[in-house]
Amino acid sequence: MRAVARIHHVSLWTVQRWVHRAGTQRLDRIDWEDRSHATRVSRRTAEALEVLVMTLRHDLRATSDLGDYGAVAIHGALLDRGEPAVPAVRTIHRILERRGILDAQRRVRRPAPPPGWYLPDVTAGRAELDSFDFVEGLVIRGGVDVEVLNGISLHGGLIGSWPGAIFTASATMATLLAHWRAVGLPAYAQFDNDTRFQGPHQHRDVVSRVMRLCLSLGVIPVFAPPREHGFQNAVENLNGRWQAKVWSRFHHESLATLHACSDRFVTATRLRRSARLAAAPPRPAVTTRWQLDLQAPPRGRVVFLRRTNDAGAVAVLGHTFPLDPLWPHRLVRCEVHFDHGLIQFYRLRRRQPDDQPLICETPYAVPIRPFKE
Repeated sequence: MRAVARIHHVSLWTVQRWVHRAGTQRLDRIDWEDRSHATRVSRRTAEALEVLVMTLRHDLRATSDLGDYGAVAIHGALLDRGEPAVPAVRTIHRILERRGILDAQRRVRRPAPPPGWYLPDVTAGRAELDSFDFVEGLVIRGGVDVEVLNGISLHGGLIGSWPGAIFTASATMATLLAHWRAVGLPAYAQFDNDTRFQGPHQHRDVVSRVMRLCLSLGVIPVFAPPREHGFQNAVENLNGRWQAKVWSRFHHESLATLHACSDRFVTATRLRRSARLAAAPPRPAVTTRWQLDLQAPPRGRVVFLRRTNDAGAVAVLGHTFPLDPLWPHRLVRCEVHFDHGLIQFYRLRRRQPDDQPLICETPYAVPIRPFKE
C-alpha cells in the first residue's frame, strides 16, 4: 500500500480507505463515486415535538397573562408540563423559524450606493472628484502644533498630503492651487463645512475664497452634509492611513522632517496606483494666462448636500428654503447657479441612487459686495 501511495502521490490513508471500500468485490463492480460527507444520523427534532411546540405557541399567544409566546416562554411551558425531552431555547427558535411564524422581521441589507452616487456624471465615470479634509490636534515634541491637509481623488486615488502649521483660509487656497497646478484640475472638489473651506457661518450669502478659487478655475465645489457619515469616506480613510503610516510610525524632530516623510509616502502611493491613475478621467491643466480675481462676481455652480428639517425645509447660504413637507429629514442636492440666479433642489435616495428628481427651483442672487481679503 505504501508503494502504491508513492506511485500515485497520495497518502497511505487514502489507499487504505479505498481498499477498505473495495473489500472482496471485483474492481468493475465497485462504486468509486465520492460519497456525501453529511451525517448518516439525522438530529432533527421529532415531528410530534415540533407540533407540540406550535400548539403551545398558539395557546400562549391566546391565554398567556404576560403575553409572551416566544421561544423562552415555550421552553418554560414545556418544563412545566414535565415533558421528558425538552429542546433548548435555540432549538425551539429554529423550529419557529423553519415553520415561518416568527413575528420579528430580519433587517434587509441593501447594497451600498456607488461612490459619488450623488453626482451623476461622477458615478458614470465621466468626471473626477477631489475630496479634502484636515487632520488637527497633532503636536510635535517641543510644542509645535501641526495640521495636515489631505486630499484624494475618487476614481484615480491620487493623494496629496501637506503637513504644516496652523492653516488659514489663504494658506488652504494656496495649497489647493499649487496641487492643481501640478496634477491638473478635477471636475468637482468636495469639502466638509470647515470655515476655511466654506467661510464664516454666522453671515449670509458667503462665497469664500476657496469657493471663488474653484469657480474661477471651472471646478465645482461640493460641500458634504454636516454631521453625516459616508460622503467623506475616501479622505477620512486617507487621514487614518496617513496617521498610521507617517505620523505614528516614525519619530519626527521637526516640521521639515515630517514633511519629507509625508512626501515619500505620497510618492510611493502614487507610484503604486499608477495604473488606476491612468484609467481615471482626464484632468485638464491650469492655463498659464489664468489669474485669480477675488473681487470678481462669482460665476458657475456650487453644490451643497443637505438634509431637510422636520418641515421639509433646507438651509443653504444662511437662508431657509421650504421644499416639500412630505420630504422631512431626507437628503437633497442643492445646486446654486450664480450665472442664472437660481437654486435647484434634487431629491437623493441611497436606496435608488439613479433616481434624483428635481423638487423645485428658487430664484437666488448673491449680493454684489467687496470681498474682504
